[in-house]
Amino acid sequence: MNEEMAIRPLQPRDVEAAKAVIVAGCREFFGTEPADFDDMDALSQYSPPKGVFLVLTCRDSVVGTGAIRGIAEDTCELKRMWFLPEHRGKGFGMRMAEMLLNFAFSAGYRRVRLDTDPRQVAAQRLYQNLGFQRIERYNDGPCSIFMEKVLADESESVESGPRDRLI
Repeated sequence: MNEEMAIRPLQPRDVEAAKAVIVAGCREFFGTEPADFDDMDALSQYSPPKGVFLVLTCRDSVVGTGAIRGIAEDTCELKRMWFLPEHRGKGFGMRMAEMLLNFAFSAGYRRVRLDTDPRQVAAQRLYQNLGFQRIERYNDGPCSIFMEKVLADESESVESGPRDRLI
């Protein structure tokens, strides 16, 4: 990642820009705003120590988002993985997901779940490459593809070094 690009925790000044990235992605893929957009207003669910909300910035402008929130004691959910079109296909999604999975493992989670849509082919490929497997529906959201990755032990941590630590 060059010095103009950075992945970092969401800051209060980023909230509106992060919402705009998410809305743009939902409109592009679904023609509508996110069905569960109200949870963006409850950012505490993404707060450490059991949650995190990251942003990808380009010259300090938010161009991508990703988050982890707890849904059970040992299970969290990967949420809000959206990138503006000009920043897709460059490895930022993989890097963001790796950082989020590292956070999940460090926070004590042993399973990471997500939901996605059949129209999000590139996202499905990314998740499969990260070791996610299809599972049965686990929520009542609008998506129809549900996946899970088991973080069984430290040997399966996606941590690639101290520079990736968020805490």
